[in-house]
Amino acid sequence: MKVTTIGSGYVGLVTGACLAHIGHEVTGVDIDEAKIAQLQAGKIPIFEPGLEDAIAANMADGRLTFSADVAEGVRAADIVFITVGTPSDASGAADMRYVKAVAKTIAGSLDRYKVIVNKSTVPVGSTVMVAKVIQENLSDPREFDVISNPEFLREGSAVEDFMHPDRIVVGTDSQRAAGFMAELYRPLNAPLVITDPASAEMIKYASNCFLATKVSFINAIANICDAVGADVKEVALGMGYDKRIGFEFLRAGPGFGGSCFPKDSRAMVYIAKQHGYDFELLRGVMDINANQKKLIAGKANSLLSGVDNARIGVLGLAFKPNTDDMRDAPALDIIPGVAGPGRTIVAYDPVASDNAGALLPPEVQYVDDPFEAVRGADLLLVLTEWDQFKWLDWRRVKDLMKRAVVYDTRNCLDPQNLRRLGFVYQGVGR
Repeated sequence: MKVTTIGSGYVGLVTGACLAHIGHEVTGVDIDEAKIAQLQAGKIPIFEPGLEDAIAANMADGRLTFSADVAEGVRAADIVFITVGTPSDASGAADMRYVKAVAKTIAGSLDRYKVIVNKSTVPVGSTVMVAKVIQENLSDPREFDVISNPEFLREGSAVEDFMHPDRIVVGTDSQRAAGFMAELYRPLNAPLVITDPASAEMIKYASNCFLATKVSFINAIANICDAVGADVKEVALGMGYDKRIGFEFLRAGPGFGGSCFPKDSRAMVYIAKQHGYDFELLRGVMDINANQKKLIAGKANSLLSGVDNARIGVLGLAFKPNTDDMRDAPALDIIPGVAGPGRTIVAYDPVASDNAGALLPPEVQYVDDPFEAVRGADLLLVLTEWDQFKWLDWRRVKDLMKRAVVYDTRNCLDPQNLRRLGFVYQGVGR
């Protein structure tokens, strides 16, 4: 099938590359001509394992192309994916201006029946809204269907998630559109959940908000573990074996970040409020998440009590490993919380330093080697659980540090081993 993705950001690139990989003819379009030129030259603007190889292979095979001509991209396609951003506005609602702009563009280029797919995370009712915008901007009557097809991609494993999905959700009242989508995804051989558009839109928000709730829950438990002398990793292990609970997202740390959980939680609270319901539970989840970062910054400062002109080493800046995404990364709150007069902060991240540099205080220094981040440090903060940090030569780290104090905010290191080497180890709920 011929597919066009409008918006060549994270979702658009992964969706386009993977659909091309399973045999479809895909055009990725974007109004940003500089980004398109970069993609045509084989340069990928984001870091995502496996994505660069997938794009290169499918471009070489002729199944994936990129263009700044949005109108032509729409005309060429059987299925058009809307994959533009829906950031939070000041109220917490999803900002739909980019989706509406794309809908108007589609209306001006609609030449035959097409399925228009809302792939971006959008509020309940957006399928109807997009159809209305297209209908109002058509110059001549045309057949089309707008459907909801939410994405469930985890940054750091998005290509794998697309190719091996737990389920594919399609929200539509049209049998014709459902048939198009069933054929599109047939090579993936995954469970296909076909429901109404409003339910599909709600599935996306409900899924992310539930996972955010698990993260905040285990962080609240971790804080109680600190108070009573329990180990949250053991607690989570004992909980996770219960099949009703499971192990996923029961890892205590500095809280959730990234492009989905914070934004979708804010949007869900807003949606509920607009319909007369106070989602107190989810507001509590968000409060715990915000307070967790403040608590960690406070503990870091207590570990530096009495140390003048402290030097702080930081390992990890991205909100999670295997991505360069800094959106709502805990580092954005924790590092300013420990910065101050006379203090030096030296940070290392395998891929996110450039993105972090535009967001963190200007006094933060960035290095290309983890050992340079720890050299002379009075405190080492581990803020992202990159695998390489687990396997560092920790004897060398101790020798390089001025004070062998480690605050492992991700609980990714071995406390017993570090203490045996002579470190003062601080974890979360441990």
